[in-house]
Amino acid sequence: MARVTSFDVAALAGVSQPTVSRALRNLPGTAPETRERVLRAAAELSYVTSDRGRALSTSSTRRIAVVAAELTNPYYPELVEPLRRELARHGYRTVLVADGDDLTDGSYDGVVLTTTTRHSTLPRDLTERGVPHVLANRLLDHPESPGCAIDNHEGMRVVADLLAGLGHTRIGAVHGPVDTSTGRERADGLRAGLRRHGLHLRRAHVRRVPFSHDAGCVATRELLGLDDPPTAIVCGNDVIAFGALSAARERNVTVPEDLTVIGFDDIPAAGWPLISLTTMRCDLAELARNAVELLLARIAGTAEAFAQRRLPPVLVERTTHARCSGRVE
Repeated sequence: MARVTSFDVAALAGVSQPTVSRALRNLPGTAPETRERVLRAAAELSYVTSDRGRALSTSSTRRIAVVAAELTNPYYPELVEPLRRELARHGYRTVLVADGDDLTDGSYDGVVLTTTTRHSTLPRDLTERGVPHVLANRLLDHPESPGCAIDNHEGMRVVADLLAGLGHTRIGAVHGPVDTSTGRERADGLRAGLRRHGLHLRRAHVRRVPFSHDAGCVATRELLGLDDPPTAIVCGNDVIAFGALSAARERNVTVPEDLTVIGFDDIPAAGWPLISLTTMRCDLAELARNAVELLLARIAGTAEAFAQRRLPPVLVERTTHARCSGRVE
């Protein structure tokens, strides 16, 4: 016999599936007569939730959902693992979720959101349904939930200082997506950092792409094909920078003698001798520790509603940067 789902209960009760979740958890916003109808339907169908009745009781599941929708980006597995370790240290199991489905049915004591876009409504939905949660790595434009992220503006200020000190004036940028806080903040931070040195990004030398190797490669091919190509390219993350290095090799442009390439994140592959990327290191273990601390405080009801933490990145100087030679053709 097929397992009865909350959608079956919703159909029998004549309500939506989210209403079933709220009614079974006795959350505010559900009329008493609606809740009674849902409970009768659940009893008639002998329905229990996927976590063995958690929604019908007040016991803790000791499970935390970590939402990461971009697992093809190697940054996120590197963030999920320290989150898992930190949660385990506090006695919680981690469940990796690829999207926002089924986060409000009582299956989890809390949620960590790692790939939130700037205008996502999911944090507000979780708040309205009483689900403790925290944003890690990406934040909203207007804080509505606790969050912890890297200080992207400060990181790009350091990059700007490095390039100015190396004598680069024709600087290009391959930024990440504008709908992410990381993409927007790193772009804004680089522009502000360069202005402090009297330098500017020319529009022709700027591209905005997804966080991927192939996108970085295509964008860098375009920049290197210009009549006056940049002598340095700052990338929105390490994966984009890997694409930039690939494009430079295709065009026989020598890094770092003829072209400086800078990344951001310092994922493990950035330190491989084959790549040896100069980049900004983000301490993901510290990011995970702070995010979990905020989440546990939210679960306990002691967290500030909109608490925000920023962690400083650190410049890692490897072998993809050098003084400007002006020889890029």
